Amino acid sequence: MGINPTRTGFLDVLKAMGANVSFSGEAVSGDEPLADIQVKKSTLTGTSIGGDLIPRLIDEIPILALLATQAKGETVISDAAELRVKESDRLTALHIELTNMGARVSKKPDGLVIKGPTPLSCAVVKSHGDHRLAMTLAIAALIARGGPTTIQDVACVETSFPDFWKVLDTLRAR
Repeated sequence: MGINPTRTGFLDVLKAMGANVSFSGEAVSGDEPLADIQVKKSTLTGTSIGGDLIPRLIDEIPILALLATQAKGETVISDAAELRVKESDRLTALHIELTNMGARVSKKPDGLVIKGPTPLSCAVVKSHGDHRLAMTLAIAALIARGGPTTIQDVACVETSFPDFWKVLDTLRAR
């Protein structure tokens, strides 16, 4: 995986939340640093995400919001107003859909406040035409209780990860 410091904000937040993350086999390919990344099961703790970190993980905020629903304590995402003008208003969409699944999420003008850990429940949710939200909701469905989760409008995933559903099925089979 690429470990260019301008794009590793997600990994930095995982570590701040207490995740057991390690690198090995570091190398360079085409001037880009690479490494094998190993993540082991960990107990996560809420954290603050904002400031200079936001540009380094703006696209990963949906999955971080999901992780925050399972972390102990409160996670506060700030300085992320840019998410209101992506493929969808990601802040509002995350608030609506994670709340539909039972998460404790409140909106701020520039972010979210998420209290965890909260068990998620299966629900009918919407992607809002946003590929990152659709993929995040698919991961949420894996840990949700009480029956199937239906995600409406998932064709948008083709935009960024056409093999997502195949990869997810492979991981689920393990």
